[in-house]
Amino acid sequence: MKYLIIGLGNIGAEYELTRHNIGFLILDRLADKHDAKFEMDRLAYHTEIKHKGRAIHLIKPTTYMNLSGKAMRHWMTELKIQKENCLVIVDDIAIPFGKLRMRAKGSDAGHNGLKNIADLTGGQNYPRLKFGIGDDFPKGRQVDYVLSKFTQKEFDELPFAMDKAIDMIYGFTSIGITRTMNQYND
Repeated sequence: MKYLIIGLGNIGAEYELTRHNIGFLILDRLADKHDAKFEMDRLAYHTEIKHKGRAIHLIKPTTYMNLSGKAMRHWMTELKIQKENCLVIVDDIAIPFGKLRMRAKGSDAGHNGLKNIADLTGGQNYPRLKFGIGDDFPKGRQVDYVLSKFTQKEFDELPFAMDKAIDMIYGFTSIGITRTMNQYND
């Protein structure tokens, strides 16, 4: 059984530890736990890990956030992985910091990366893991907020939430999305 986990983010040092890059950060942590190294490949950094007999492909698109669907579509085709075996990891301002929610499908909620994925992969019916980054920003400053770095307090709490996200990825690939949602959703 093969799976594709897509961590959303933006390439470049200026985006490295920003809220919008939580998908990249979670996949980096997961790869580190397996001593896996990302390598630049077509439209994404890619690596593969094994967990409970499953091949789990991790990608960090190099297309920038708003064109994430291009990378996801390519890797789904390249690896012959069905959309239900793909999991997109994304930041969400509507969820309090550090809270996690897995969904089998849903709207893009104004997130341009998710909109592009829906446009290029045939709709909103794909699993996603939303990582709450909170909404502690003044009106009209959403872009500045999501592209800013975590506060020290958030940074200190980040490893615990990221490890829970990794447990949810393992659950998605081993016990399925429904049982994982029931067990882990905040």
